[in-house]
Parts: sequence; structure tokens; C-alpha cells
Amino acid sequence: MSFNQQFDQHGAWRREFALNLKMLAEWMRDHDLMNAAVEERLRQLESQVRADKVMVAFVAEFSRGKSELINAIFFAGYGRRIMPATAGRTTMCPTELGYDADVPPCLRLLPIESRLEAQALMEWRKAPEKWVQVDLDVNDPAQLAQMMEKVAEVCYVTQDDARALGFWNDNQPDDNPPIGQDGLVEVPKWRHALINIAHPLLRQGLVILDTPGLNAIGAEPELTVSLIPQAHAVVFILGADTGVTKSDLTIWREHLMIPPEGADTRLVVLNKIDTLWDELSTPEQMQAQIQRQRVNSAEILGLPLERVIPVSAQKGLVAKVNGDQALLQASQLPGLELALGHGVMGQRQKILQTAVTAGIVELRTEAVRSIHVRRRDLAEQMMELRGLRGKNISVIKQMRLRIEQEQAEFDASGARIYAVRSVHLKQLREVVTLLSTPTLKAELAELITALKQPGIKLRLKKTYGQTFAQLRQVLKNVQVLIGEIQVMLNSSFRQINSEFNFSLQAPKQPDVLRYKDDLNLIERSHLQYLGLGNVFKLSQAAFSERLVRALGTRLRVVFESALNEVELWNKSASSQLDAQLRERRRNFGRRLEAIERIQQAAQGLDERIGEIEEQETSLNALEAKLMELTSPFMRLPPAARAEDEASVDALTQAA
Repeated sequence: MSFNQQFDQHGAWRREFALNLKMLAEWMRDHDLMNAAVEERLRQLESQVRADKVMVAFVAEFSRGKSELINAIFFAGYGRRIMPATAGRTTMCPTELGYDADVPPCLRLLPIESRLEAQALMEWRKAPEKWVQVDLDVNDPAQLAQMMEKVAEVCYVTQDDARALGFWNDNQPDDNPPIGQDGLVEVPKWRHALINIAHPLLRQGLVILDTPGLNAIGAEPELTVSLIPQAHAVVFILGADTGVTKSDLTIWREHLMIPPEGADTRLVVLNKIDTLWDELSTPEQMQAQIQRQRVNSAEILGLPLERVIPVSAQKGLVAKVNGDQALLQASQLPGLELALGHGVMGQRQKILQTAVTAGIVELRTEAVRSIHVRRRDLAEQMMELRGLRGKNISVIKQMRLRIEQEQAEFDASGARIYAVRSVHLKQLREVVTLLSTPTLKAELAELITALKQPGIKLRLKKTYGQTFAQLRQVLKNVQVLIGEIQVMLNSSFRQINSEFNFSLQAPKQPDVLRYKDDLNLIERSHLQYLGLGNVFKLSQAAFSERLVRALGTRLRVVFESALNEVELWNKSASSQLDAQLRERRRNFGRRLEAIERIQQAAQGLDERIGEIEEQETSLNALEAKLMELTSPFMRLPPAARAEDEASVDALTQAA
């Protein structure tokens, strides 16, 4: 199954999920099983699946056929090239292809001069008026391709301007662009491009990141410390005729190399194998030559051989356009699509399914707890009413007085219950403070000062290490506080359960320490800039400023994600308490109503007992329906269904 087919299946699964989730939410609302925590969890699940994006980044030095490969995999259906793929330098700026239903089909271009201002790239995205927008006609492939050529546009500036923009370094003349006869330097006209079209794959959440060559990559820290590390797969393209060149190796080592456990997110493509096709050689000899290049490339890059895939993107595109199956097989493009489908979609769907299952299990647990509270209250009422059989009016009156007294005592003790919440919120504020933006800024202050110092920055690597060690310590401190709050909740809930016959259970505490992995990834992505090769680049104030902004933006996302988990945990505990308080008050009302009816009519007792029996039957049906409605969410998506389902079973059993 090709990447496109697997992505289609993934899209169908997401649409089915959204429909089932909507039905579940309406049903829970109709049956009064919706509290604040459940509603928040439903909202997060819907947002998570609906907005789920799969980013595939294509990275290569110039003239490796990167844009042609994108055309062959994703845009052959247009019957022509869409991304510019002529000889020489084509994509001059990082280009993202995606789909946003709220934005018309367009190409948005951020002028290169934006590098001279203080905003991070993430902030520029929130200012669409600063971008140059070009409308696209998705039904006209020729117009579409013509407009896409704008990502290859350049402009000519003085050396001083090139230096300010980050494209000229007096200390590294070999990396500088050539100077024209007029003394001007060629630089990209645009800093970043966003293409919004309703391509079937893009509509389903695929995002394609097309990156320029080494010089442009190194000049844009936000690209290499944010976008590329967050991509679910990175396709690194080499030339089959050249193998791994010096500049290829620089890109790999400085921007793409990751620990062995992350190797499944990297695919290396040996493109242009058609340059090795030789009429004077046998097919076996040509295949042996391609295999040697595969083996050499895998050894140099430190990857398993199966992660290096030979392809001819140009022949693959021609074959798809012309419907030539023999040429398509010879291009070996289907093998790359298969690897992308299994590697990217399979892994992404398993991750998404694990998150979805965890959320649904928590939601189901909350709802079942509410049902059990109602069932327990019905059982108490049944015992009371059966105990009244054969009793006279005075006994029934005494029963009413006792219930009213219990109700008054319960209302009076509400202050003690809310005192528990007050202590909980006080401790929680400490956690919120630790994960707040001011705390993050304080932890980054020393590093930011070091990065902004003029000239060559000594001991910067040590300062980086100390800063990230401090950030990891913040997460440890948060986890300790969360543990203390959890102990307090367990103790308080046990006391309340004992005193008021509640069934409160502290929700599972969040594991913020797992965000250390994100910190480690961010730290690794920045370390590439701290070696000797980048000493002079770091001495440039503009480059250091961009590095600071990229770092701050990425870390805020991590801390905000951890804070969101903590807030959901708090909401789950509070909603549980609110729900059981509400159910207890309703229970008092139902008990008093039953006594009143019994006082008014002799047959009222048996009628009420019969009603309670019917309600118990209804609750059993309600719980069965809950299981029925939540079960579809436990099913794996098509691409991941063949995988082991033990993790799903374990989550369900744990709940």
C-alpha cells in the first residue's frame, strides 16, 4: 500500500473518530454524565484528532532532486510538475505545503527583510498582513506551477545587507554566495513560504516541508531547532552518482543526526539512480553499483541499510504521468512510498491511538464512577424503603425528620469539603508558577545574556548545559509537588469517602518528567550551533537574536503542554467532587420525595420500590451503552491495526 493510500485510510479513520466522538458527547450530555473534566477531555480528544498533522520534511543540498521527489510522490496527479524542479537552485526559501479550510487557496511569502526585525517566525505567522499573498487556481495546473516558481525568486543586495540578513560571513568566505559584476550579492527574496491548497493529502493533515540548501538552513535557526526536529519523518536526499558529499555530511551531522533509537524517523534517498543506467552495463552490474552506493552511504551516515532507498524521482514522475508501470517499477519509487507509509503513518497512528485510548479510558472511568454513585444511592434508598414496609405513619414521619437532619448536617459540613479544595488549589498555584512564562524567562536569563554578548562567545556550550539542567530540575520540582498534592488528595478523599460515604478517587497524577525528552531534543538541536564551525556565525548579533527567539518559542510550547496536563488533572479531581456533591443533594431530594409520596398514599411505597428497580435496570443499560459507545475508540487505525494491541488492553484493564 502506497503512502497516499495509507494516508487516505488515516483520513477515513479520523473522520469516523470525529463522528463517533460527537455521538458520544451528545449521548453523555443527554444522560447527565457530562462534567467539566469530561467535557474538557472530549474537547481535547476532538481537537487532537481533528488537528492532527503529519509533517514530512524533505532536506537536501542544492541539485539533489528534492522538489522533483515531492512532485513524484504527491503531485503526479496534476499530470505535470507543480514544484519548480529545473536544473540548479530552485527552492530558495523554506516552503510549507498544508491546508487550512479558513484560508483561500494561496501562496503566502514572508519578505527576507523580516529577518532584520525581532519577531520569531512563529510570531510572523500570526501577522498575515505582513506576508505577500498570491491567489492560486487549484483547477489550473499550469497557473499553479507558475505561481510556485516564486519560491525560487532571488534579490540582489549589498554585502552589508547580506551580512545583516545572515547570508554573508567574513570569517567563512567559502560559504558566502558569489558577488556579481555590480558588486551585489544574490540572496533569497523570501524568508518563508506557506502554500495552502486543498490537495487530498493536505486536506487530511499532511504537511510537507521543503527546505533549501545548507547555507539557507544554517541561516534560519528556527527551521533547524523547531520545524525539522518536530517533523514526524525527515527524508534526506543524496545524489546516487555522488553519494555522500562533504556538504551533505555537514547537513546530516549538524542538522539531522539523532540517537539510534530515533533512526526510524529518518529516510535517506539515493536519488537520480537513472544516471547510473548504462546501456553498456548489464542490469545486474547497474544494480550492484547502486547497492555499493547504498552500503557506503549507510556506513557514512550510521544508518541501517534498509533506511537508505534508491530512487529515480524524475523517472517515477514521468512514469506516473504516462501510466508506464514498467518505468515506475524501474524508478523504485513505490519502494520509497511503501517505506514512508509504514514508517510515518504506522508510527504516527500508533502514537495517536495510544493518546486517544488513554483519554477515552479516563473519560470512561469518570462516567462509570458517576453511574456507580447513582447505583449506590439507589441501593440506599431501596434499603430505606423496604425497611418501611409494615411501619405506621409515625415511623415514616420519623424517617422524614431523619433525612432532613442528614441533609442539614451535610449542608453544614460543606465548608469542610471546600476547605480540601482550597488547600489543593493553594498547592496547585506553586506548580502553575513553576511552569509559568516568568519562571521560564528567569531560567533562560543567563543563557540569553551569554548569547547576546558581542563577539566570540566563550563557554557557551557549558552555559547551555547548565540552563537545560536547570529546566530539567524545574520539571523534577514540579513532579515532586504533584506527588505531594496527590498524597494530599488521596488522604482527603479517603476521609471524605469515610465521612460522607462518597466514592472519590484521586485521578492519576500527570507525568511531567516525560517532557524531559522534549528538552533533550531541543538541547540536541541547538548543540549543532555550538561547535567550532559556528563560532563566527554565533558572533553575529542578528543570528544570535534569531537563535534566542527560536529557543524561547520552542520551550514555551513544552512548558505550556505540561501546564495543560496539570490543569486537566486538577479539573478531573474538582469535577469528581462537584459531581458527587451534586448527586448527594439530588439523592436527598429523591428520598424526601419518596417519603412524601408514601405519606400521601398507602400504595406509594410499593410504587416507589418498583421505580427504583426500574432505575437500577436503566443504570445497567446506561453503563452497557457507555461501553458500546467508547469501544470503537479502542480500535487501532487501519495502518496500525496489525500491530500488537497489548498497550490498549493494558490501559483498559488498569482503568
